[in-house]
Amino acid sequence: MNARDRRLGYRVPLNIFLNQYIQDQPFRALTCNLSDSGLHLQVVNAPKYTPKTRRSRVVALEFELPGTGEIIWARGLICNAGSDDFVHKVGIKFTAMPQVHARLVRDFCVETRREHLGSMLQRIAN
Repeated sequence: MNARDRRLGYRVPLNIFLNQYIQDQPFRALTCNLSDSGLHLQVVNAPKYTPKTRRSRVVALEFELPGTGEIIWARGLICNAGSDDFVHKVGIKFTAMPQVHARLVRDFCVETRREHLGSMLQRIAN
C-alpha cells in the first residue's frame, strides 16, 4: 500500500460489470479493483460528479463476485471522482452491507491475494 492509497484493505484487480444507483437512477459500471473496504469504478454516461452534499455522494451497488453465485448489495460513499474524455472514474468506500455479503467480499479478496502470491512464488521457484 503506498502513501496515496487511502483505502484500508489491499486492492485486488477485478473487472466485472455492476449496477450503480445514484439518487435512484441506475448506471452500468465496470470495476477496476476491489478491497474489503471499497472499490474503484469506471462509468460511461454517468453524471459528472461534483456534489457538495453528503446525500448526493451516497450510491447503492449491486454486483456478483465471480464464483460466488450471490448478488451482493452494498451502500457506499463516493470518496473521489474524476473524468477524462471517455469515462467517469469513481472511488467508493463501502458504508453499509449485509454481514454475509461483507464476509463474501473479504474472503474473495483474501483468496485472490493468496492465489496471486502463490503464482508469484511458483514463478520465482522455477
